[in-house]
Amino acid sequence: MNFKIRQARPEDAKLLAWCMLMAGRSHIKIGIWDLIISQPEERCLSFLELLALQGPRHMCHYSEFLVAEVNGHAVAALEGLDPVTNGEETVTEPMAAVIQQMGLTQDDMAPGLESLAAFMTCHSDFLDGAWVVEQVATLPECRRMGVISSLLGAILDKGRQQGFHRAQVSFYIGNTPAESAYQKAGFRYLDEKRHRDFEKLIGCPGMVRLVRDL
Repeated sequence: MNFKIRQARPEDAKLLAWCMLMAGRSHIKIGIWDLIISQPEERCLSFLELLALQGPRHMCHYSEFLVAEVNGHAVAALEGLDPVTNGEETVTEPMAAVIQQMGLTQDDMAPGLESLAAFMTCHSDFLDGAWVVEQVATLPECRRMGVISSLLGAILDKGRQQGFHRAQVSFYIGNTPAESAYQKAGFRYLDEKRHRDFEKLIGCPGMVRLVRDL
C-alpha cells in the first residue's frame, strides 16, 4: 500500500463533505450536521460539499484540511484550526450563502436551530492557545491501515509549525476506535461533559476532551 498526506484541494470537496458528515455522526446514526442541516443524507452531503468550497476562509473550507491518499485516491481527511482566528463563528456567513444557493427556507433550517441548543450542552470548550483537531474520518475500506495515525502526525506538525504548544481533540463518549487512535497519537484524557438533553438528541451520554503537548 502506498499512501501520502497532502493539502486538500477543491476537487476533494465531495470527500470532505462525507468526512464532515461521518465525523459528526461518530459511531452513532445521527450527528451534528444531520441536525443542523435537517435534510436527507444526500442533501446534507450536497450542502457540505458547497460549504467546503464557499468563501471566505472558514473552519469548514477545503483549505483547512489535510487529505490522505491511498494508491492515488483520497480516502481520509481531518483539519486543524486556531479557534481564535478560524473558529465556529466563521461558518455563519458561508452557511448563509449555501442555504441561499440550495433554496432552503427558514422553516427548513428551524429544526436544526432547535436541536443546536441541546447539542451545545456537551460541546467541548476550546483551551486557551490550543490547536484544535476536528472533522476526522476515513473511508471504511481504508481503516486500520495507519492512515489516521499519519494524518494526525501531519496535522500536529502543522500546529507546531504555527507556534502552538498544545492540541486538543473531542469525540462522543463510547467511540472506542477514535479514543484508541488519539491516545496512540499522544493525547490524554482531560475531561468530559454529559447531559440528558444531549443523550436524548444524539444517543450517547456526552463528549470527551483529550489534550497533548506539541
